[in-house]
Parts: sequence; structure tokens; C-alpha cells
Amino acid sequence: MDDPILDEIYKRLKQSIYIKGSKILYYGGLVEKMVFVVRGKLESIGEDGTVVSLSEGDFFGEELLTRCLEHSSVNKDGKAVRMFSGQRLLSNRMIRCLTDVEAFSLKPADLQEFNSLYSRFFRNPRVQGAMRYESPYWRGLAAIRIQVAWRYRKKRLTHGRTSISNSSSV
Repeated sequence: MDDPILDEIYKRLKQSIYIKGSKILYYGGLVEKMVFVVRGKLESIGEDGTVVSLSEGDFFGEELLTRCLEHSSVNKDGKAVRMFSGQRLLSNRMIRCLTDVEAFSLKPADLQEFNSLYSRFFRNPRVQGAMRYESPYWRGLAAIRIQVAWRYRKKRLTHGRTSISNSSSV
């Protein structure tokens, strides 16, 4: 990232400390911040029971940034139109602290402002791909979709063999 973007991010980061055993996100709860873990260990438990470990350097709540990027547009004069306000994003996972955790967080309004100021940077396909590659949320979502597609294909192939064997025996 360029220095001006990093400077703007650093200005808005809020330090947070969570104690061992506390829950930061709940199933069906509002996602109200994007959190960057500085120290400590957490676990992310998806609705399907998938557990992902989080530690120093990891982040969560990136759904807010994705939602902000998907639900905003740009006028002809280059200024962003805010469409994200008023929309609530519900969590599909639970984040629990396994140790004491030190983290920094960004609020949705900050992410929305970054999107309006640096939309060109955040809309770059390479940047979005990097965010999704590093994100436990997106990795889990991708794994589920791959599993569903594989099961569907396997079922279709098995069903096709069954109908071929039934028609050849007639």
C-alpha cells in the first residue's frame, strides 16, 4: 500500500484488548468492526462447525470491507456515492479468544471513507484477490462451495452410471 493510504488507516485504528474466553463476534450478531490481531490467539467457528485459528497478523470482519465495495458506486465526477449506510451485516461465525488478545479495529464508517478516498486502489482485482486469499472467512466460504460442487458432481456421475446400467440391462 502507498504511504498516504497507510497513514489514513493508522490515524483511525482503535486499540482493543480482549480477555481470555471472551467472544468478540456471535452467530447472527452484528459485524461492527474489522479487527487486526496484534498479539494473542483466537478461534473462528463457522456455522458449519469449521474452526480456524487466528493469531498475530490475522484479521476478521473483512466482510464489512467487501460489503462496502460491493454496495457503493462512483459518480461521473469521481466521487463515491454512499449506499452502505443503514445496512446491517450479520455474522455467520463466532470469534472467541483463547488467550488475552491485543488488536486494532476499524469501524464501518472508516472503511466507507477509505473506499471513497481510495476506491481505485481497493477495486483493483489483485487487491481484492489478496484480501480474499488471506481471509479465513473467504477461505472457509470457498471450501464450502468447492465441497458442494464436488458432491453435486459426484452425485450426478453416480446417477448417470446407474441409469446407464439400468438401460443396458433391459
